Amino acid sequence: MNSRAGNINGNWAATLTNTNGTPNLAFQTSFTQGSGSNLNVVNFSFTTSDECFASQKVTETGSFTLSGNFNGQVTGTFDMTITATGGAAEGMLTLQGTVNNGQITGTWTLTGTAVGCTGNGNFTMTPA
Repeated sequence: MNSRAGNINGNWAATLTNTNGTPNLAFQTSFTQGSGSNLNVVNFSFTTSDECFASQKVTETGSFTLSGNFNGQVTGTFDMTITATGGAAEGMLTLQGTVNNGQITGTWTLTGTAVGCTGNGNFTMTPA
């Protein structure tokens, strides 16, 4: 098991795939636990180019809940929203998933104002 299985704090890398399994987006970020279930998201950057988030103000918010036992088995829920505003192709990327065995997996949805700024699929986040 990953030594960080019980800790949301640190650097993470995410890979998003379309429903047919083809790659779509990827990003890296750092998380620290905020107050309560709030997640502080810093050093966020896409590692793939995407017109829905290019040359715009991008903000990230997140939340999580974790529970576990004395054997180090940690599980929980994860939510994150990435929003781009101020450009021709405003977009919102929403991730919802679960924390289990040191990784975060779930589904994503992209909505936006430009052609091609919509989609959905699955994602995996692992410590980077």
